[in-house]
Amino acid sequence: MPVPKSQYMSEVWRDGLFDGKVVFCTGGSGTMCSFQVRAMVHLGANACIVGRSAEKTEAMARDIETARPGSRVIGVAADVRSISSMMAAVDKCVKELGSFDFAIIGAAGNFIASIEQLSANAFQNVMNIDLAGSFNTLKAALPHLLRSASSSSKSEGKKSGTSGRVIFISATIQYTGLPMQAHAGAAKAGVDALSATVAIEMGPRGMTSNVIAPGPIEGTEGMGKLSQHNNDTALEKTIPVGRFGTVRDIADAVIYLFSDAGSFVNGEVLVVDGGAWRTGKSGPGADLKYPDFLLSGERISRVDEKRVVPKL
Repeated sequence: MPVPKSQYMSEVWRDGLFDGKVVFCTGGSGTMCSFQVRAMVHLGANACIVGRSAEKTEAMARDIETARPGSRVIGVAADVRSISSMMAAVDKCVKELGSFDFAIIGAAGNFIASIEQLSANAFQNVMNIDLAGSFNTLKAALPHLLRSASSSSKSEGKKSGTSGRVIFISATIQYTGLPMQAHAGAAKAGVDALSATVAIEMGPRGMTSNVIAPGPIEGTEGMGKLSQHNNDTALEKTIPVGRFGTVRDIADAVIYLFSDAGSFVNGEVLVVDGGAWRTGKSGPGADLKYPDFLLSGERISRVDEKRVVPKL
């Protein structure tokens, strides 16, 4: 169903900013990434979103199309853990939309568990989704991003915006370490390192790579699955700006990095969390009292570690 513009982007961006562009996005059937794509589509882009469920992804693609009359958004079912699956998804995007200019790598999986409770298989699964999945997506998309970057540099001034850019959606839990998040923290640290290397290696060829690290974003799968705080007001007070983030906050950051305004930003991590990570009290599992919960030996039961794919 159509969503009011005010819910997914600010009024500061001009219409047509991404006319003629195409964005490829993994995790595109999830709440946060779908709103990022919706904003890009509103501003003129067409899109290909990738998700694990064909039915859910195709339905979300049709919904995103309502952001702009005449837009084209396709949904592709694929598994980021498989390089062949991602190659096939990229090929379908190129065949139907004529290559792409931007990539948002946002598929992720997470749950809450201490290292003692965490199984080796569960740890590996999160690494496969978050880190290996990011690499697989990058590997499949890279030739097209480089081609787009080269084309954009040769026709500067003739096309709106810029091309050949990738954004990895990461987190902030790895900056200081966080109880119950060894698996996700390790994976996201790897994602940050991967993006930095892409920035260095591909920058001379006209491509940029950056990370967006969201904080607690209300209304998303992550907030629903990873935090069951009994007092939202108390949790909000741990965030320096005094509120949870919104999907619009993250979408605005994506627009900035993909626009001309972000043309000299490369190899950076843009934290969009209201300063939350600096307090260390609003990440996943923040409602568990530290260190009492760990010392009690109690196991996490509210989140099933076998279901670590909230958005693919």
